[in-house]
This record gives sequence, C-alpha cells and structure tokens, in this order.
Amino acid sequence: MAQYTRLEVAQVMKETGLVPLFFNNDAELSKKVLKACYNGGARLMEFTARGDFAHEVFGELTKYAIKELPGMIMGVGSVTDAGAASLYMALGANFIVTPVLREDIAIVCNRRKVLWSPGCGTLTEITRAEELGCEIVKLFPGDIYGPQFVKGIKGPQPWTSIMPTGGVSPTLENLTGWFDAGVTCVGMGSQLISKELLANKDFVKLEHDVRSILALIKKIRK
Repeated sequence: MAQYTRLEVAQVMKETGLVPLFFNNDAELSKKVLKACYNGGARLMEFTARGDFAHEVFGELTKYAIKELPGMIMGVGSVTDAGAASLYMALGANFIVTPVLREDIAIVCNRRKVLWSPGCGTLTEITRAEELGCEIVKLFPGDIYGPQFVKGIKGPQPWTSIMPTGGVSPTLENLTGWFDAGVTCVGMGSQLISKELLANKDFVKLEHDVRSILALIKKIRK
C-alpha cells in the first residue's frame, strides 16, 4: 500500500526535479543503487519493471526503503496494464509510470489516490491524461520531442506538468534546455545509472553524480 498520496509525490517531484530510474534483477545490488541515490539527495526512485520476477525485487526494495531510507518514495515504471499496476501498488508503489496512455491504469491508480504518469507524445494525449486526473505527464521518448516540444505545449497549457524521460543527460546544457523549456522534473536512467557503473559497482560515483545533478537543477532554476 502506498505511503504517500499522489499530491505528496507530485510535490517531491517538483521540489527535487529528478527521478532516477533503473532495473536490475539482483535485489542486493539494487539496494546499493537505491542507497547511493538516496545519499546523493534523491528522494524518488522509478524501478523500471522490465524483467522476470521484477515484482519480487521491487518488494524487497520497498521494504528496505521503508526501514532504512526515510522519505524515499518508491515507484514503478514500464507498467503496461491495470493488473500489473495493482500488483505493484499492493507491494507499496507510490507512483506508477507507463510508456503509453492507458485508461485502465488511470482508473486503478485514481481509486487508490496513487500518482500515475503516462507516456504521452501529442497534445491530445496530454490533455486526455489530464482529464483522467494525471498530475505530471511523462514525455516519452524525450529525445524524439526535445525541449522545443515542451515550450509548444506550455504555450496554450501553462498548467501542464511534464517529466521527460529519454534524451536527458547530466550536463548543464541539456538540463538547462529542459528546465528553461518548462519541465517540472526529469527522469534519468542509463545516463545516470549506466551498465558500466553497475558492472563496476561504483556506488560512490553514483552518489556523487546524483548530488551534482541535483545541484545543477537547483542552479538552473534560480
């Protein structure tokens, strides 16, 4: 069961500006990744459930976060149907991220007041998501659309909150482009938690990188 309401989750997304995301089927390795992100200042984690038995790993991560990492908000990405969304919410997911807009997922998340962030690629999809109660829309794949697309959306709909995923990198130029365009937060996966980093188990670097990215975002927003 979720420990945070959708409004609380949305507020933390807005305040921190960063949602790290990753998947690994090794629960112990995943805990170390989560702790490094937490120590670096991140307060959200999207576990991209793309592998077999991913729900078992997520359950372990959630228990760990509740016990050891106060204030860490756990969510799940790559959710493709209402059944999976319900399963992950039963395992403690505080937010659900989807690659596409699906109304069945909106219904089960809204029923539990859990934030859901659907992948959208048109103004029509974004508007429909908001009609269904979406607080923060996922722009995916972000590298296809870019900051200029966000500017175009924010013109007629300044109230729309957008989180690009894909095409976000930990550089001042890239992050400035996105935040100047008006995004609420960014999702960052392999550009932050790379295969090489995981292979080397370089959690000190991950903690440093998360802290640096959060500092960049804070600087850009000023």
